[in-house]
Order: sequence, then structure tokens, then C-alpha cells
Amino acid sequence: MGFLVAILAYLGGSIPVGLLVSRLVKGIDIRKHGSGNIGAANVLRTIGPAGAVVVFILDATKGYVPILLGRNLGLDPLTLAGIGLAAVLGHNFSVFLKFHGGKGVATSFGIALALAPLAAVVALAVWILAVLVTGYASVGSMLALAAIGPAAYALGAGPATVGLGAVLFALTVYQHRGNVKRLAQGKELRLLRKTTPPGSRG
Repeated sequence: MGFLVAILAYLGGSIPVGLLVSRLVKGIDIRKHGSGNIGAANVLRTIGPAGAVVVFILDATKGYVPILLGRNLGLDPLTLAGIGLAAVLGHNFSVFLKFHGGKGVATSFGIALALAPLAAVVALAVWILAVLVTGYASVGSMLALAAIGPAAYALGAGPATVGLGAVLFALTVYQHRGNVKRLAQGKELRLLRKTTPPGSRG
């Protein structure tokens, strides 16, 4: 049963919400606008806050719902962690986008919200603070994901949840490897900036 839920989580995670919303609202392929990413941050830059909120909620739901389903089926914590990982892998490496996709931040938040709600709140607070201080969504995202595992541990979460937090952080850093390079070069795109610096991708 756990394997079936993980497959469903991957397929659900693969749904490119940002791409679909941008086409529905603006009739555009968001991959060709702003930073080129399909996540909520680029939707904010390209479409506006209402679209970004919709995309964030739906991307987070892709992580939250499979965990909720698995828990209702009585699956063990390690299996739930595997289901969460499958959802993020679907978002990052979508079967509908030739195994390309987003960076998994909102989906990871949804997973954390399902498994360790207080840790998710901590991560959200870290994201907001980091973006306010630096102006970079990428910095906020990496720091927020870095906070999930330690916060979950401090709040008494089990080893499967804490370990998943570490894996989600590693995936986020991997997906943001280009951002890290551009941060070092001073070419990273700020969250609310409308134009894209030469050579930048969100």
C-alpha cells in the first residue's frame, strides 16, 4: 500500500502547477518569463501575488495530501517519509516536463506541515526573515529548508521525519546550485525585481 501511495505522490507532485496557472491566467509559458522557474517566486514576479499564493498553496498541497492519506492508512513513519520524498521528486523531476520541474520548496513545506507542523512554522518564519533581510527567495528557501530538520528534532519529531528534513534540505541545495553560483557572482534575481540580470535563472 505504501508503494502505491508513493507512486500517486510522485504523479501528483509532477503536476506543474505554476506552468498551468500561468497559462490559465496570462496565457504564457512561465518558463520563458522572469527567472524561468515554475515555482511561486517566479509566479509572483511574472503574474502577481494572487497567482503566487495559489501556486504556493497547491504546490504545498502536493506534499501535504499524500502524507495525510498515508497516515489515514496507518502507514509507519519511515514509509510516510518515503511518500513525502516521492512527492518532492515528482515536483523537481516531473514526468510531465521531461523530468524537469521546480525546486520543491513549497512541496517540502507541505510535507513538513503534515509531519511536523511547528517545524514548518519555524521554516516559514526563517524564509520570511531571510527574504526581508537579503531580498533573495533562493537564500530564504535554502535557510528555511535547513531549519526543518533541526526544528523537528528539537520539537521531538522521530528520526524518520528528522532524516527526511535533511534529505529535503540536500535536494533544495542541489536544485538551487545555479542560484548559489549566481549569488557568488552578484547576478542572482531578487524576489520582487521585474527584470532578469544577464545570465540569471531563478
